[in-house]
Amino acid sequence: MDLMETLIVVLHVVIAVALVGLVLIQQGKGADAGAAFGGGASQTVFGSQGSGSFLTRFTTFLAIAFFVTSFTLAIFAKQRAEVAGQAGIPMVQESQPSAVDPASETDGGQSDLPGLE
Repeated sequence: MDLMETLIVVLHVVIAVALVGLVLIQQGKGADAGAAFGGGASQTVFGSQGSGSFLTRFTTFLAIAFFVTSFTLAIFAKQRAEVAGQAGIPMVQESQPSAVDPASETDGGQSDLPGLE
């Protein structure tokens, strides 16, 4: 693995962990009902609007970065597969179905299984 690919893999893992953490931190849409019963003071850390806009924008940014790193790693994998094919490493190929009828093999079509009536 070259240096660029290693850096992108590390960045991809860091982004994935941060994205999971940000999604878990965010409140659901129904969490505003709890503020009516005395839970409103918990949102004062991020200002009067709460943490919704900051966390939502940062989550969007991380999601876009995650897709970009995923796409970049897919391109690296495709290039590595092409190089492996050119180097003479055997590639997986689909087998062709045989044209021989299984009932007409060497036993003359006789089978130990009972026939359908």
